[in-house]
Parts: sequence; C-alpha cells; structure tokens
Amino acid sequence: MSNPRKFRQSTALLLALSLGFGTTLPFQGSLLQPAAVVAQTNQFPDVSSNYWAAGFINELVNRGVIAGFPDGSFRPDAPVTRAQFAAMVQKALPKSTNRNAIAFGDVPSSYWAFTAINNAYEMGFLSGYPGQVFRPEQNIPREQVLVALANGLNYTPRNDTNTTLGYYRDSGSIADFARSPIAAATERRMVVNYSDLQQLNPKRNATRAEVAAFIYQALLSQNQVQAINSPYIVAQDVVAVDYRINAGTIIPISYKADKILLMRDETAPVTLTVDANIVNNQGVVLIPQGSEIRGEFRPSGNGTRFVAQQLNLPNGQTYSVNATSQVITETESVTRGMELGGLLRNAVLGTGAAAAISAVTGDRAIATEELLIGAGAGILATLIPQFLGLNRVDLLVVETNTDLDLTLNNDLVLRVNP
Repeated sequence: MSNPRKFRQSTALLLALSLGFGTTLPFQGSLLQPAAVVAQTNQFPDVSSNYWAAGFINELVNRGVIAGFPDGSFRPDAPVTRAQFAAMVQKALPKSTNRNAIAFGDVPSSYWAFTAINNAYEMGFLSGYPGQVFRPEQNIPREQVLVALANGLNYTPRNDTNTTLGYYRDSGSIADFARSPIAAATERRMVVNYSDLQQLNPKRNATRAEVAAFIYQALLSQNQVQAINSPYIVAQDVVAVDYRINAGTIIPISYKADKILLMRDETAPVTLTVDANIVNNQGVVLIPQGSEIRGEFRPSGNGTRFVAQQLNLPNGQTYSVNATSQVITETESVTRGMELGGLLRNAVLGTGAAAAISAVTGDRAIATEELLIGAGAGILATLIPQFLGLNRVDLLVVETNTDLDLTLNNDLVLRVNP
C-alpha cells in the first residue's frame, strides 16, 4: 500500500520547484522544507545539450520561472498540474488584472498556490470549472496550456481558424473552446510540437519541457526574449503584420540617473529606456518595456530637448523614430566655492557642463569619466579654458523622472512576426 505521507512530501517538493526562485512554499504539518534550489546555468543531467527543449528550459531557469530539483535533475517529462502552471505563468508573464478573484471551493487560503492561482485568474490566464472549483491537483493538458496563454495575452486569430488548425493532423481532437485560442497561438508561433510538427496531441498532459517551450514562445510573442532556433516550433507561412503607433502617442521613459546637467548650447548623445509596455487595443505589445531609444539632447530656444533617432527592441529589431521630449528650461547656478554634493548627487553631466563646473569651482575631480555624456573626458581639458575667470555659470537641469517622456511626431510602423 502506498505511503500517503511520502506522496504528500514528494508532491509538495515538486510544487515548490515549479514556482521558480524567490518563492516560499508554506509546508503544512510535519513536512520539512527541502534544501534551497540554486539557479542553474549549466546543463541538467537529464537535459542534455541536444535535448529538444534544452534551450527553452535553460532560459526559463535563468529567468527564475522554473527550477530544477535538489538532486540536480529537471525531470522534463514529468506532468504539470494546474496549480503548478498557475505559479509559472503568473511569474513569467505578469500583467495587470482584468477581473476580480473568486473563492474556489477546492483552493483554501492555506493552499500553497492560493496566491498564484488568484493572480493567474485575475490576469485572465486561467479559469475554473462549473461549481466554482479549480482542480489545482489535476494535470493540465497541452490544449489548456495554449488556451491559457493565448487568452491571457488577449490573442485572437488573424486568419480563418479552421484553415490554421487544418495544419494539424489531429485538429479534430481539439475541444471547441480551444480552437480559436490555439489558432491564435499557432499564428504567433507559440506551439512547439516534438517530434512531429503536425501532431498537436491536444488532450495529452503537458510535460515540464513542453510547458517551458510554450511559455518561452509566449514571451517571444511579447518581444520579451530572443528567438531560439528550434525545428519543433510550428511556423506556418503567415505574413508578418504591420502595426501602426499613431503620432501623438506618449512613450514613458526612464534613465539611470535622476538628473542630467547640460550647458544651454550643448549637444549630447544619450540612450534612454522605455519604462512601460506600449500595447495596441488588442493587447499586442508593440514596444516592450526595457526597449532602448537612442538620440541626443539638442539646444532648443532657451533650453534643451531630447530628440529620439532610433528604437531598439529586445528581439534585435531596430527602427528609425521621430519623437521628442518637451523643451526643458529649468536651470541651476554654479558659483565659485559652492558645495556641489546636492547638485551632483545621482546626476550625469554633459561634457560642457562638466568643464564649466570644473572651471568655476576649481574642482578638477569633476572630470570623472563615469559622470560624462556627450563628447567625453577626452576633450574636457580643451573646454575648461573658455570658462576660466567666471564666478558663475547657469546649467540646464533635466529631471529624468518628469521631463523625458517622449511624444511621437510621426506615425511609427512596426513589423510583428506572428
């Protein structure tokens, strides 16, 4: 007869490892918490370098979405429960909620995945069954994983559903509720079929390796990761779609420092970071958070403004972009003998501003290379003499948290591969 306690311990351990790193699993009763699992950057003994899902698995382990077991294994062919998948998907693809949590009768507040299940439900990735139950311990079939990802990301088919699903020899086995979402997932190359591309196996329980592949491809569809070269990704010949972001759209920006100090006539190249996803009304992420925008500060009237020139997406795509910040005219005076600590705290300096400060205050240490943008330290010494003898200089102060959001001046057309 099986040992119930041993089963509970094994199940709890598997669930804990499904959560990824930084998550604490509340064990009940006399269960002992296993040794912490460390992020693995090397290969698992049961995931060889030529294993079909090795790339997907290793990338998600490095991102902390999934983890290996204390014995160093990954167990790629093990099934995944609905609770485990909820923990994975809400961690891999966090998004704003679009509905309120409900009280599932079979998910008490003491259950290890209570919060993860509520998060996945509120984000729209997972739903329950009739009678307000979730069935957290039930293994999740492949079609449910794909439906959850497509629905949670608000994907709908661009082409005829039956035509798209006709690619699969077993398309007749796909449940009615799953047909449209799976078609949408197929168009966006989220379906990974090993080893037969045209065999979907929608009713078969998804394995840990398959869930890793599906989630990774979902991240790719959101431009959050680099593409992995795998022969098992279903990539139908669907034409890439052009999306237009209208002129006047605001792009929120962040920067590594709180402020930038410039001379009024100074031009300085800077790379800014997109601070939030830019999405269309279908929920497609067109410009992901973390994308880079390269451009320069240019004199404008009595101030300066940032002029964007190039958009670099995380997937390697680049676009020319015409966007500008507001004109910034706020100034702060530097005088001989003043204390510079407050002015320079968490600030970067244009080369001209650094030269002016150095000349007026006599502080040659201001030429720290890490503080400079623009022409750089190489010509700083040649600029200092023009400011010598001055007792005061006025600098433009760019407050990066409030001054640098960009406005598109022209429509921006982005090509998104399905």
